[in-house]
Amino acid sequence: MKRILLVEDELEIAELERDYLEISDMEVTIESNGLKGLERALGEDFDLIILDIMLPDMSGFDICREIRAKKEVPILLVSARKEDIDKVRGLGLGADDYITKPFSPSELVARVKAHLARYERLAKSNIGTQNEILQVHDLTLDLDGRKVFVADQEIIFTTKEFDLLVFLAKRPNRVWNKEQLFEQIWGMQAAGDVSTVVVHIRKIREKLETHGAHSESIETIWGAGYRFNL
Repeated sequence: MKRILLVEDELEIAELERDYLEISDMEVTIESNGLKGLERALGEDFDLIILDIMLPDMSGFDICREIRAKKEVPILLVSARKEDIDKVRGLGLGADDYITKPFSPSELVARVKAHLARYERLAKSNIGTQNEILQVHDLTLDLDGRKVFVADQEIIFTTKEFDLLVFLAKRPNRVWNKEQLFEQIWGMQAAGDVSTVVVHIRKIREKLETHGAHSESIETIWGAGYRFNL
């Protein structure tokens, strides 16, 4: 049974989300306070964490940053705020997904299942294998160690940033639209917000450029999508 930590200060919403997740055979722990939620997240093992952004004592953004610095676990941010800047900030801090209220509980369950399945596949693929290295331009991608290097300097990528970069690098010279990339990387059909893809592409380019890497490898094909050029 998968363990889910739900940090949500609106009890009625939290209980409804818990009920739907438990129907899907998940064990749900609820915390209504930001600091207590962070303490539980760091002190216990959970398979996925759902964070509301507006919380007492500590925001979901800050909790996400602290968790991601210490643990590799799927993080879903939830907010009633629809501003793109919040989405960009949350994904930039390492969240795997951003869901805007109001949403149906069944949509939440679907996204949770998709992220759990993806992390499980990644974990299994790294068992008992030698590290696979992909060299592209001035980048070295350690696929099993999930690390990216320029020369001897490591660039820190979030889970989805790394997955997206590797997906494109392993399939060069082909154009992929946002819907295709969303389905491939997030494990869901493009019923979600595909602007997530745009945010992640931007963050990847910024990190590559900051470290002097060949950021032009990922080309925007206007009206079509993105292409990784060799």
